[in-house]
Amino acid sequence: MDRGTVGSTNRGRLQVETRTEGGSEIVTPVGELDHHTADLLREPLESAVEQGRVRLIVDCSGLEFCDSTGLNVLLGARLQAEEAGGEVHLAGMRPVVARVFEITGAEAVFTVHDTVQDALGT
Repeated sequence: MDRGTVGSTNRGRLQVETRTEGGSEIVTPVGELDHHTADLLREPLESAVEQGRVRLIVDCSGLEFCDSTGLNVLLGARLQAEEAGGEVHLAGMRPVVARVFEITGAEAVFTVHDTVQDALGT
């Protein structure tokens, strides 16, 4: 199992960890994803695509809240990854976060998995 880069950033209500596993970049936001914390997630997602790691897995299992700004970060990452020939997978969404995707219809444009391991298997 290839585990290349590992990183972590923190801004109060949101902490974001990243790691490379095989051909996937796994990004794990923990806490609240909103207008004030969105850049903390946007930056590692954009950086991964710029560095050629275009298969992104966002581990949402620690995400307690996601507003429209957070949703837009994920949608933007999806567009960037797809333009580069990649994709974004979401894993482990809690019901409160999944509801935002359901209400907005965004669930239809992402591949959603129960766990990160499930996402790595595809």
